[in-house]
Amino acid sequence: MKRFNITGVCNPEEDYMVDTSNKIEKIKRLVDRRSYFTINRARQYGKSTTLNMLKRTLSIEYICINLSFEGVGATMFANSQSFCQRFLWQLDMATEEISWRNDEATDFDQLSVHLTQICRDKKIVLMIDEVDKASNHEVFLYFLGMLRNKFNERKSNIGATFHSVILAGVHDIKNIKSKMTSDGKYLPFESEEKKYDSPWNIADNFNIDMSFSSAEISTMLNGYEAENKTGMNITAISEEIYNYTSGYPFLASRICQYIDEELNKDWTINGVREAVKILLTEKNTLFDDLFKNLENSKDLYKLIYDILIIGNKRTFNPDNPTLNLGMMYGIIKESERYIAISNKIFEIRICDYFISKDEEKESDNIPMILQRDVVKNGRFDMELCFRKFADHYAEIFNKTDAKFLERHGRLIFLSYLRPLINGRGFYHIESQFTDLRRMDIVVDYGQDQFIIELKLWKGEKSHNEAYEQLLDYMESKKAQTGYLLTFDFREEANRERKAEWVKFASKRIFEIII
Repeated sequence: MKRFNITGVCNPEEDYMVDTSNKIEKIKRLVDRRSYFTINRARQYGKSTTLNMLKRTLSIEYICINLSFEGVGATMFANSQSFCQRFLWQLDMATEEISWRNDEATDFDQLSVHLTQICRDKKIVLMIDEVDKASNHEVFLYFLGMLRNKFNERKSNIGATFHSVILAGVHDIKNIKSKMTSDGKYLPFESEEKKYDSPWNIADNFNIDMSFSSAEISTMLNGYEAENKTGMNITAISEEIYNYTSGYPFLASRICQYIDEELNKDWTINGVREAVKILLTEKNTLFDDLFKNLENSKDLYKLIYDILIIGNKRTFNPDNPTLNLGMMYGIIKESERYIAISNKIFEIRICDYFISKDEEKESDNIPMILQRDVVKNGRFDMELCFRKFADHYAEIFNKTDAKFLERHGRLIFLSYLRPLINGRGFYHIESQFTDLRRMDIVVDYGQDQFIIELKLWKGEKSHNEAYEQLLDYMESKKAQTGYLLTFDFREEANRERKAEWVKFASKRIFEIII
């Protein structure tokens, strides 16, 4: 019986899968033109499954070899002889029609000659998965250099080599030599210029989007629905899954798996949100890597903190190495020329992570009686939450530096909100709209959804625009009620205090100015 698979390679005979034939066809075009390239994407982004499906397609026309450096051990990279012999052994195990063994190929010159003899008059495509496992070993640079030389020789009609080579991993192999040099793991006696030359500068750019669109998620649900007859609205469910995951393959499949296996096949919008709620509390290797990567780069940590918590709007610049790092790890993306968090799941987890680490743990002081007050008969009372937050904020206002409050007011609100929803709901920040003037937050609690805008007072004109902005966002979410929280840091005599319901157009907005 088929299931939604989140571990290892997906198999269409065993697993419900997205139809990625469009993406496979685009990759095949690169192979057809004899390109060498790297598929570098974040963890659990479907790279191994893509290689497996690509092999199925290519095998009709090519001799296709799919290897992996996962679990090969450090001995393979101890020296040239170990690498060459182990590499040939892997090739031999992966191909029935060709004998690759050659005991004399104990260095890269001999290996090169041997490969030329075998590849002559054959169209062989070599795919190597998990190349990150080799990225700290100098001998791997020599291997890439050999492939590059053979590629260039073929361009000059000298010798033969693999028809196409595809490397798959998280890191961009083009920059491996520079990375190893900066880490002190590669110290050749070369000029400074050559020291940073890439051994993989022959590679074509790989610009194929490997995330799933909502339409592609539908293809996975179509296969499921054909077998299970749940009566789900496939289009609506696919769009809701995409809304939270932005098509990140692991996250999309995980939500489906939770609905199918743990939520009694509740294929509704509420079922998707319940699955998201569970996913937000689980510990897995993807989230472990997410926070490890943030902690390992102070610049990346600060960038994400500034975007999510402070509300700075940052322009996307492809030449910025910190942005490239965030893109490589799948944490950020470009959205209308600005930086945005790649999906709402990451956004929520990272926000919670920042809040939990922040020294200002104001939420610890929220009494349990308040948590009971804001939830009545299973429904969350957002108006009461706003009013109580205003009281809470007034208490800390005179005790805290005003500059800190202006910069971190949003963090204080989120720290206050998080224990109130207390695992029974969740919030996410619409980071693509975030700037210094405003921040949109959506809170899901049970079957209710609350649209909130946090804003800094920047004058009457700006404040009036906030109504229009909130109204537009409410329209996009089909919400009749919205909430506006404005932080006013003017001098005491000029500050306005307000807590009231306002009718704007055909909508109701509860507004508090503090």
